[in-house]
Amino acid sequence: MFRKVLAAAALLAVFSHAFAAVDVNTANEDALRGIKGVGPARAKAILDERSAHGPYKDASDLGKRVKGMGGHTVERLQAEGLAIGPANAHAAQAKVAQATPAKAGAPQAAVAVKK
Repeated sequence: MFRKVLAAAALLAVFSHAFAAVDVNTANEDALRGIKGVGPARAKAILDERSAHGPYKDASDLGKRVKGMGGHTVERLQAEGLAIGPANAHAAQAKVAQATPAKAGAPQAAVAVKK
């Protein structure tokens, strides 16, 4: 019984780690180092480049700007939970669209409620 509980806890920990994405544009050094394959030197290189030239646009931008990170390395890091740009940008754009009020004078859709 104890083995089953321990195995379930270990499985849960593995899955929760796999689904916890770390955004390269907002993460600090500790969060980046939590990704398998990112050590202190690579995390520092990512942060230094981001602070010098702004956020990364996408995976190819990260691969081009950070020395020693080619396309395969970036793909592997993404598989380990590193998130870059478009997925987060899409969510941010959706939030902005929801927060933007409709223009004055623009036709509004009528909603009929049947009682």
